[in-house]
Amino acid sequence: MPALILPLIEAAAHWPARGTLLGLDLGTKTIGVAGCDPDRKVATGIETVSRKAFTADAQRLLGLAAERGACGFVLGLPLNMDGSEGPRAQSTRAFARNFSRLTEMPIGLWDERLSTAAVERELIANDVSRAKRAKVIDEHAAIYILQGALDRLAALGRAG
Repeated sequence: MPALILPLIEAAAHWPARGTLLGLDLGTKTIGVAGCDPDRKVATGIETVSRKAFTADAQRLLGLAAERGACGFVLGLPLNMDGSEGPRAQSTRAFARNFSRLTEMPIGLWDERLSTAAVERELIANDVSRAKRAKVIDEHAAIYILQGALDRLAALGRAG
């Protein structure tokens, strides 16, 4: 049975009370990946996956999930500033639909508006070079997305 793809709060009801989640920042060339502790308090970077073909990308993500004993995914949904969905959000939903056929772990969608911009500002403030920023931006965006989702779940009392 394919995985459920739901807004974050609804997806959380399908995850066990404890367990690692993987946060994903889907880019056109890379996928930033972050994970959290089983108590869902702190998100940390895992890696930046260079996109190849969907099957290879999905297998790498599922491999990372298996290595960490993950029970679900938080996928950043790039909404427009007015809350509408443009081509990037539609592409993310298509990725989620295809990915859901390969796993039973629920996929929570989390509004990631301005996540990359916020991370870029933080890296610049910390004097990270442009070349170094390019290598780590998606992984850091995944951390930002996952931490935002964890904080929201904690505020609602659903983190674990």
